[in-house]
Amino acid sequence: MESFKKLNNIIGWSVFAIASFVYLSTIEQTVSFWDCGEYIATAYKLEVGHPPGAPLFQLLGRIFSLFAEPATSQVAVAVNVMSALCSSFTILFLFWTITAFGKRMLVKNEEANKDKYKMISILAAGVVGALTYTFTDSFWFSAVEGEVYAMSSFFTAITFWCILKWEEEADQPSSSRWLILIAYLIGLSIGVHLLSLLTIPAMGMIYYYKKYEYSKSGAIKAFIISMAALGFVQGVLIPSAVSLISSFELFFVNSIGLPFNSGTVIYFLTILALIAFGLAYTKKKNKPMYNTMILSFMMLLIGYSSFAVLVVRSNSNPPIDENNPEDAVGLLSYLKREQYGSWPIVYGQYFNAKLDSKKPYLDGNPVYAKDEKKGKYVIIDNRKNSIPNFSDKYKTFFPRMWSNTQSRHAAGYKQWAGLRNTERTPTFSQNLKFFFNYQIGWSYFRYFMWNFAGRQNDYMNMDGNSLNGNWESGISFIDNIRLGTPTDAIAPDHLAKNKAKNHYYFLPLILGLIGMFFHFKQQNQDAIAVLLFFLFTGVLIIIYLNVVPFQPRERDYAYVGSFYAFSIWVGIGLLAIYDFLKQKTSARNSIIAATTISMLASPVLLASENWDDHDRSGRYTALEVAKNYLNSCAKNAILFTNGDNDTFPLWYAQEVEGIRTDIKVVNLSLFNTDWYIDQMKRASYDAAPIPSSFEHDDYRRGTRDYTIIQEKFKEHKDVDQVVKFINSKNTKAMINTSAGLKNYCPTKKLKLKVNKEKAKQFVPQEFHNKIVDEIKWNLKGNGIYKNKLMVLDILANFNWDRPIYFAITVGRDNFMGLEKYFQLEGLAYRLVPYISNSTDGQTGTIHTEIMYDNLINKFNWGGLNNSDLYFDETNTRMVMNYRNNYARLAENLFLKGDTSRALEVIDRCIYEFPREVVNLTYFTIPIIDLYYKSQEYEKGDDLLAVMIDDYFKEYYYLSDFDRGSGLKQNLNITTQVLGSLTRVMQIHNRGNSSYSYFEEDSKYFRSKENSAKEEINYSTFRINTFLDEFYALQ
Repeated sequence: MESFKKLNNIIGWSVFAIASFVYLSTIEQTVSFWDCGEYIATAYKLEVGHPPGAPLFQLLGRIFSLFAEPATSQVAVAVNVMSALCSSFTILFLFWTITAFGKRMLVKNEEANKDKYKMISILAAGVVGALTYTFTDSFWFSAVEGEVYAMSSFFTAITFWCILKWEEEADQPSSSRWLILIAYLIGLSIGVHLLSLLTIPAMGMIYYYKKYEYSKSGAIKAFIISMAALGFVQGVLIPSAVSLISSFELFFVNSIGLPFNSGTVIYFLTILALIAFGLAYTKKKNKPMYNTMILSFMMLLIGYSSFAVLVVRSNSNPPIDENNPEDAVGLLSYLKREQYGSWPIVYGQYFNAKLDSKKPYLDGNPVYAKDEKKGKYVIIDNRKNSIPNFSDKYKTFFPRMWSNTQSRHAAGYKQWAGLRNTERTPTFSQNLKFFFNYQIGWSYFRYFMWNFAGRQNDYMNMDGNSLNGNWESGISFIDNIRLGTPTDAIAPDHLAKNKAKNHYYFLPLILGLIGMFFHFKQQNQDAIAVLLFFLFTGVLIIIYLNVVPFQPRERDYAYVGSFYAFSIWVGIGLLAIYDFLKQKTSARNSIIAATTISMLASPVLLASENWDDHDRSGRYTALEVAKNYLNSCAKNAILFTNGDNDTFPLWYAQEVEGIRTDIKVVNLSLFNTDWYIDQMKRASYDAAPIPSSFEHDDYRRGTRDYTIIQEKFKEHKDVDQVVKFINSKNTKAMINTSAGLKNYCPTKKLKLKVNKEKAKQFVPQEFHNKIVDEIKWNLKGNGIYKNKLMVLDILANFNWDRPIYFAITVGRDNFMGLEKYFQLEGLAYRLVPYISNSTDGQTGTIHTEIMYDNLINKFNWGGLNNSDLYFDETNTRMVMNYRNNYARLAENLFLKGDTSRALEVIDRCIYEFPREVVNLTYFTIPIIDLYYKSQEYEKGDDLLAVMIDDYFKEYYYLSDFDRGSGLKQNLNITTQVLGSLTRVMQIHNRGNSSYSYFEEDSKYFRSKENSAKEEINYSTFRINTFLDEFYALQ
């Protein structure tokens, strides 16, 4: 027994070392895309990230960052290392969890305890299961970047392991310490992510099986109680702990008249007094169970108290201070994630529900804010008639198709549920069809199969087509039948050679299923606990989140807890094989065979398939792209961004590495909120505040959230006068609405005076004569949201003193009709006082000198030219914009007669974004055209021939797909690209039809009638055989 414990520890830590080596070898060497930039930046300087916050992650991230050289990418590496080590510890506790289950299955008496082969099989099962999870697709993805999911997995793993340790010692007086530790760990985990809470039902059943004699009714009661415990912790304790602080604060400040924060102090003193009384009373009355419960409650609150860091840091007004939770009232709103809205789970409306005719809107809870002058909290938004009240006719039990927040959601419901008419109320069977087809099948089971059966590629797929992002086993006839994949046509290189095309041939899945059945056979109660773990961290998350169609990214990382549970069964699968084989041969041979089969079928296979698409070492794209955005701007600029990937990496670059801190980055999505506007009106580092005439009360929550446009004038009006009118307190500048008197915008036609002397300092000399006296533009739509109103306020007050830029990724709707005054200088458009008639019909005139300097001398793309590195779709899909910018610059240089620099630009483009890394797309065609116009015929021919081959291959591949595979649009795009290639070829006379063209022995020739054949290169051959092949398709 002692030797087993020793080996269990030694091998466990050895597995930990293997996992650590894997993750530390493959971590990203700087910031990653999506939320990582925000998390690393807020950890480095202990700032306040997006709700509901991750204060413990930030605190630990700060500690790790202390070992890095300040203001360098070492900070990002340090936080990434923290994720890697958290993941390695997750693997360690998974190993110990599997061996604990295995021991209970195989060692049921003292005699079995001496069977060394059983002990070896248990340890081998732990190795197989733990290493399987080490190399799974989704977990490995989160293990190598600075995000919360790795640490969340660690807390899930250690919490579940602790309940097994409690079970071992349950009969000892000191066993309750494990339950208290579990409560503390759950409290801590809330400061990272809520995933570990979902293990409560599984732990509850383990507790029941150990403490009570089993009965069916008892098990059902235990499950109900466990569910109630989960609901209490997540739905009552977590929000109410802060909600009560808020209530105490409001009562003692507003009603009693005490100073701010008095209610918070009184609340904590009350809690401490109640806990002290409860502990003393239960000890005196000898009630150990209640004493343990109170201790557990206390430790959970202590763990949960990490959120106090957010309040402390928010009061320091750091540059990143999302939602500004400076007091108990603000923290409550922050934790409730109010800015993200709510959704129905058990009962609610369909997406096309109509409002109740008698009472269409309900009142929401009023929003309070601190008023220093009055010394109390005041209501800033009474939220009267703010909640839609849908008619009961359009509500249902378990509503799955509920969202009307985006018009395309209806299209998604129609597609996945088979709705014929989105105006008609769906039937409940259609509701369930969407649940099983999209929410379970597409949004969970597909991800599960990615990890245990295989993956088609890493291209995002939100419409269910057969080409991208499906699970794919590698067993051709199964994949072909299921996906309609062509059996004969050759897949295009960007699909066939995609590094994320990983095939496991169902082997890990089969091993896990064998383990699951064996577990139920041998130890039914433990298997039920693991099953609950599996379901609650997978399917239950889907049910709770009520996932809508067309997610902005693949969400497999959210379900890694479920994959963790299944990996337990993968390990137990080895025990099943061993149990079967030992009936046929010796125990020694059985353990050798079982271990070999299991290792090869799961962890070895997963590692060999997954390494190339999880190795991020050498990749620096997120940081370099962030620097390119910032370096696209002139000094002291205001840069408008919109999404995660054009904002968070920029925050990281400025906050951590101190890059271009003179620029004020303004995220238009956040610009709808009063707290963010407050932050933009404060200086940050070298960046001055935004120019603004509004005071806080003019834009606070509930004020001018949406300003209706009622046109009163036909002519253009000065933007400063319009902004003043919208901000007027005069009732004559208001109109009656259902919510009372509201300000309105009197025109869509705006103008802005131009300071020509200032303008000439940044407008190219060639456009000086085009500078206008005033720029004029028209607003679109029927109203102005707060973010656009604030942009108008900036325009009304900046007086051309500061450069204003819009990132190329913000979308035309956010341009507000100003795009005809845009000048492209890199990855951002600058607002300029002349009409930008671009030569190519795209947005913005090209400032050739600035853009040339940026693209050729300043910009770096983080290794995108290295085909040995792995770049997922998040990295590669942006290349479309980059290639387009290079092509636009080159075209403008060519039109100015600067052919040499034009060629330099497109040569650089081909070098920076080679076909081997990113597939050549429509935006490559202007580059081919420019090569021909510059008489670089060989380069043009080579590129044209490659695109011809690629797109014919893609055409034939798509054409052979099952027509029900959702690829009609892809096929149309491919045909259009081929058509564009024919036009380029014909415009530049690249074909010579006087010859016949043929291939012999892998060589290419042309000849005329009665003349000798002439050997030619492949490009010439391909171009001259192109038209006949293309016309044959028509």
